[in-house]
Amino acid sequence: MKDVTVIGGGASGLVSAIYAAKAGAKVCLLEKNNTCGKKILITGNGRCNYWNSDQSITHYHTRNKEVLEKILQKDYSKEVLSFFNSIGIIPRIKEGYFYPTSNQAVSIQTALIKEAQINHVEILTTTEVISIKKENHIFKINTNNGIFTSKKIILATGSKAAPKTGSTGSGYDIAKSLGHSLITPLPALVQLKAEAPYLKEWHGIRADVKISLFENNKYIDSKVGEIQLTDYGISGICTLCLSGRAALSLSKKQKTDVKINFLHQLNIHDKNSFLNFMEARNKTVKNRNIADLLDGILNYKLVNLILKQSKISREDNWNNLSNEKKYLLGDNLTSFNLSITGTNSFDQAQVTTGGIPLTEINPNTLESSKTKGLYLTGELLDVDGDCGGYNLGFAWISGIIVGSNIKGEDND
Repeated sequence: MKDVTVIGGGASGLVSAIYAAKAGAKVCLLEKNNTCGKKILITGNGRCNYWNSDQSITHYHTRNKEVLEKILQKDYSKEVLSFFNSIGIIPRIKEGYFYPTSNQAVSIQTALIKEAQINHVEILTTTEVISIKKENHIFKINTNNGIFTSKKIILATGSKAAPKTGSTGSGYDIAKSLGHSLITPLPALVQLKAEAPYLKEWHGIRADVKISLFENNKYIDSKVGEIQLTDYGISGICTLCLSGRAALSLSKKQKTDVKINFLHQLNIHDKNSFLNFMEARNKTVKNRNIADLLDGILNYKLVNLILKQSKISREDNWNNLSNEKKYLLGDNLTSFNLSITGTNSFDQAQVTTGGIPLTEINPNTLESSKTKGLYLTGELLDVDGDCGGYNLGFAWISGIIVGSNIKGEDND
């Protein structure tokens, strides 16, 4: 019998196992894939953006913000970076984004597995947990490779995102069988779908924009960055960062829209500032039609589409446009409305929004309030972060919290 059994060998599972072993526990880790850290390999497009210097709580999302604030009340930056330094990872930092200097996610995976082995964590791969029961203070873990017993359990199975890496959501059922409830998981950090006749026209265009999310015409949030216009809707980092809340809005059958400002990089924020800009530009760049004035700023395919939506010909002169058409053009360029109809599936999602409610765990230890001796980490919990190393960041933090607080001896 082990002191601690970790279910799931992803980011939070490996770190919690390492920290628990360092604290003196006899640790076993059960992983259903043939290797640990499989999902780590696809993060950051295979480069693994494992941390971000800006750890503001505004980059994390949950239904229980007060509990999350308690979990993140300590600044874990020093601890996390010290840990990765101790396992041989030298960071390559770009605008606050941390990558391994090798620029390969496999460096993170290999270093974590090696550290677990050095600390005598017993790793059993191709071992899938079927069910867990607690009897007389002991957990009985039923797997495809037999029954294991343990004094404590760390449930680190991940979410339903990227199921090809083994994240099938099995941990939700295990947690529910041990007394927990579940906030319905939805795709997050995922592309958004729309329905509009012009989607094929703008497919393939990239632009630096400000994108704002609205639910029933009520402003929710906005992000700035590159957007990718596709034949199904929109993608790009700024889109992904809003997608979890868009998915939540859609799940409630609410009217969900985004507004795109294609001129944000020029500090043009509304139709009035657009008119002022164009009046000045028309005087400076002489003898040009409206398309000429815009082609130097935006992708020509986008210019054609926006002009078409504004019922303006490419050959029209700015001075000859009515005020009504000028304002309509300004609206379409600074507040282009796109009705969102859905998200891409869990197959394309990097994480989920939803999971085990934070109100059902001790924020200081992440121990379950439903079943003593059960701990929950990482994506299994109702916490999702923006793009930029935040989801892995929470995985490390939650793993450190659990591993540091769990004890080798039987405390029941």
